[in-house]
Amino acid sequence: MTGKERVARAMRREKADRVPVFCQLSLGHYMIHSGTAAHRIWLSPEDFTDALVERALRYRFDGVLVNLPGRPRDWETMVASIEGNGTETRVHWRGGGMTLCPDADNAHYFGPVGRPSLDEVDPSSLYYIEPHCITEVTHPFSFDFAPPSSTRGPAFFPEYYLDTLKLAIRKCGEELHVSSEIFSPFTQLMELLGYSEGLLALMDDPEKCERMLASLADGAAELAVLQAGAGADAVLVSSAFAGAGFLSLEHYRRFVLPYEKSIAERVHRETKAPIYVHTCGSIGDRIGAMAEVGYDGIDTMDPPPLGNTDIAKAKRDFGDRLFLKGNLDPVNILLNGSDDAIRMRAKELIETAGEGGGYILSTACSVSPGTDPDKIAILSEASVHNPY
Repeated sequence: MTGKERVARAMRREKADRVPVFCQLSLGHYMIHSGTAAHRIWLSPEDFTDALVERALRYRFDGVLVNLPGRPRDWETMVASIEGNGTETRVHWRGGGMTLCPDADNAHYFGPVGRPSLDEVDPSSLYYIEPHCITEVTHPFSFDFAPPSSTRGPAFFPEYYLDTLKLAIRKCGEELHVSSEIFSPFTQLMELLGYSEGLLALMDDPEKCERMLASLADGAAELAVLQAGAGADAVLVSSAFAGAGFLSLEHYRRFVLPYEKSIAERVHRETKAPIYVHTCGSIGDRIGAMAEVGYDGIDTMDPPPLGNTDIAKAKRDFGDRLFLKGNLDPVNILLNGSDDAIRMRAKELIETAGEGGGYILSTACSVSPGTDPDKIAILSEASVHNPY
């Protein structure tokens, strides 16, 4: 059975020949372990997808997550100069601005455009905001030095936007599952305004925030459908900050649930791709609300002390409605734990959540940049040696 088939069965809550293994690696992990310069991981779809597939094969993963967008196909001609000091690289652009690329972390763009205030935003002007653009978040939003677009629908997204996803699909072939990623409306709102200012906006003018979220949901749904149409096996909604450590359940139901629900409904209506959500931290009080969204599965499920998800309870209460992915502590177990501790925890998760299918063995959140590759490989070994 291929990894693609294995993950597909798990996402349908069916048994495969073994529990599939599929972790999200931090971008810093690719930068450290791929042998490719950090700025090229960030900027080159070819180099990033090479690293993505190479690491998946090294760790015997059953799937990959494509969590960077395509880049302008002539991006290298847009570079004025590149300089490095051994710990970071600075890419200076001909049109102005600079991208700072640490050797083990996400890059950041420094340019003339700042964040808008809530008063400066017209909700009807919003559609989708891509925080991982070269120029990150601008207002009015534009992709990678291009002027803002008033177009809506598929034409809003540049022709090159899906290049990274298409490359990964081609390189993975029929062997590996490929998940794409979109940012949730709530995450986009927070990225646009800034996280402190965004939370204040929910209190100062909740009705305007709701109009903003509705516009952003339309763009996110459009992108999800485009990704599925390009061949993504599933779509992941990155809603990282919708957990209890950041947002109350009351506010989750008001500012997150309706807008993610509209995305899930359109994906189910127009595609055959499963759609699932990635939310960090404590979600024990809102897994039921996530099920109400209409998701096919939940990713992350941080265990204590990172979060509060009891995997046995989640399996018991929601295993007939949702596939479950994650719950292995990426810091205390995978990064800092012993090999035996990793094997033991993986075995516990397979026994607890793997029963009957519908579970994907994974770290709760991203694998840390400095995690020993040999430790990561233990997860696949554990899956092979611990059948259902």
